[in-house]
Amino acid sequence: MIGLTSLRINGQFLVTPKLNRRRALFVLGKIDQILARDQSCEQERDRYFVELGRYLCEARAGQYWRLDNLTSFDEFLEKKFPQSRRKAYYLMSVHERLTRVPKKALEQLGWTKARELVRIARRDGQNFDCAPWVHKASEMPREEFKREVERYVTGRDSEPADLIYFKIYRSQMRVIEGALEKASLMLGGDKSRGYCLEMICADFLAGVGAETADADLMLSALYRLFELLPAVQRNAFTDELRKAS
Repeated sequence: MIGLTSLRINGQFLVTPKLNRRRALFVLGKIDQILARDQSCEQERDRYFVELGRYLCEARAGQYWRLDNLTSFDEFLEKKFPQSRRKAYYLMSVHERLTRVPKKALEQLGWTKARELVRIARRDGQNFDCAPWVHKASEMPREEFKREVERYVTGRDSEPADLIYFKIYRSQMRVIEGALEKASLMLGGDKSRGYCLEMICADFLAGVGAETADADLMLSALYRLFELLPAVQRNAFTDELRKAS
């Protein structure tokens, strides 16, 4: 159980967890151990992801990041996950949302399938029936299970997909991650990174089309941007067009 203490800032008392230094050292050491395994062998990620998500949640709740003289949990994640904090939040959501799924079953499924189960748990809430979904996840190939979840969560089939690989430098990561996070927030926070990237590229093409007087390119990009918008924003956009005309 986490003890509480109070801290006075600008005349107000803020309740903060009392730092358990011994437990904090243990948990932070475990996180570092698992991340070191993750870097040394790709397969280790699936083996320890459940444990890592649990320790990350505890580090956040107990504010163990204060032991490293950091100012926030986000700063802690930025230090531990320099390439992408998104993975850390996925792991934490697996721990928080899939409490009814046995740890052993999650470890056997792997973290990418567990991430898909989180989508179902969010959709169903208290009505989440984990057993049939865990069975499907164990029987289906990863991409087939992902399409099955997409159909269930959104009510529509996902499009055929390809993986695109290209190298980027670490100095570019901050800009790219920032753009994807902003696009995700603008689109509602539940869109895939590929979807967000398409929105960014469509916006860029619309600007290029306007500058080069390429009407076809601009029209195509604007049409795709319109399709990517949530229904509420599409309706607002068409209303503005009617007023303008």
